Amino acid sequence: MGLSARLYRVLPARLQNVAVSAYGLGWKRRRFGGVFEEELNRFKERERYTHPQWEEYTTAALRRILKHAFQTVSFYRIAFQEAGIVPADLEHFNLTDLKRLPFLTKNHLRAFGKSTLVSTERESNGEFFSSSGSTGTPTQILFSHGMHQRWSAAFEARIRHWAGVDRGTPRGMIGGRRVVPEGSGKAPYYRYNYFERQTYFSAYHISAATTRDYVEGMKRNRVQYMTGYAMSNFFLARFIKECGLTAPVMKAVITSSEKLTPEMRGLFHEVYGCKTFDSWSGVEACALVSECEHGTLHVSPDVGILEILDDGGKPVKPGEVGEVYCTGLLNFDQPLIRYQIGDRMRLGKEPCSCGRHMPVIEEIMGRVEDTVIGPDGRELVRFHGIFVDLPHVLEAQVIQWERDRFEVKVVPAGELTHEEQELIQTRMASQLGAIQVAITSVAAIQRTQNGKFQAVISHVRRGA
Repeated sequence: MGLSARLYRVLPARLQNVAVSAYGLGWKRRRFGGVFEEELNRFKERERYTHPQWEEYTTAALRRILKHAFQTVSFYRIAFQEAGIVPADLEHFNLTDLKRLPFLTKNHLRAFGKSTLVSTERESNGEFFSSSGSTGTPTQILFSHGMHQRWSAAFEARIRHWAGVDRGTPRGMIGGRRVVPEGSGKAPYYRYNYFERQTYFSAYHISAATTRDYVEGMKRNRVQYMTGYAMSNFFLARFIKECGLTAPVMKAVITSSEKLTPEMRGLFHEVYGCKTFDSWSGVEACALVSECEHGTLHVSPDVGILEILDDGGKPVKPGEVGEVYCTGLLNFDQPLIRYQIGDRMRLGKEPCSCGRHMPVIEEIMGRVEDTVIGPDGRELVRFHGIFVDLPHVLEAQVIQWERDRFEVKVVPAGELTHEEQELIQTRMASQLGAIQVAITSVAAIQRTQNGKFQAVISHVRRGA
């Protein structure tokens, strides 16, 4: 833990709000300065593209990033040469030629993401950001300021604007950041980012006993839409209803990270009086799927080329489910080409009545994890950051046996150190309070039929 994080933990809530706002100011300048406005206008203009225009645009963008990758990224130069691809091929490369390229896996990204997968010709002010670390060793993604601004413009145009809000609309966020440091922390269970008009609610303290404080935070900071983890937002809305509280009427709920269900949509409408808009991306920022005002999920082809492939590596037909592979078109510092991102989707059959000629996704299969119920009744599904900076943890699974008794199964790289075991236990307790955590080293974690494993399993049921 860095000095700034240790200092934040001991500050009173009032000064933590100041710290969060200072961080938010820097973050706002990083994302919304520079080329942001110019890129935002371009993303908005491209929404009017026809099918031929999209094909022309994505073909040119694909050739550009492939040529850059061959010339400046040694991982791809070797991989392309082994696949029999020479620079002359890339001059006339088409979307149908993607099948000639090898896949990039998460293990590749973990192993080479800071070395041979990084371009020798990079934009200035690059910084690596980690994935959540909720299932094992996180991936590291390189973002320059320019990349962050391009990505933020896409997010603004295709997620917020389609939901009827913008970056200046006061929002409530439930995500992975530990704004309330301790698992047994006291109210308020949120912190306020003044410069972005963002109320950041803790994902780790949602219970019947704390819900009134969350609603008071919404009202105090005039929150107009909720965003973040789908399940955490669902837990909060359910407690609001069960406790008989009245939440402010919202303009929208924008969800991500977990599968959005019809039950969630219905509850959000009942509690907040608004529509819900689903979205999908990831810290890798190599593809974007978002829901338009007509309720249809669209792929943004100018963010990344999204392939949905069957087990044999062939494109699925409309209505079929397949594995998602992404070729990002925005990040030239660390290109991700045919990246196996680890999710599954169902390809859409019909065009959308909104008039946008952008590919349609019928369903994001998403992750479905069990709900963990803590000793005090709080509910959560994700353990964000548990395995960050633990080099000997390849994969991990959290199992809840009783409200205060957990097991963490770890697939280690070598031998898990005593310090790493202690850190896992401390981080678990910081999210749930006083609990027992046993750590078990295993050779492998059991997979489902589609080759994935369930990151969180709970044997405790609500009301038990």
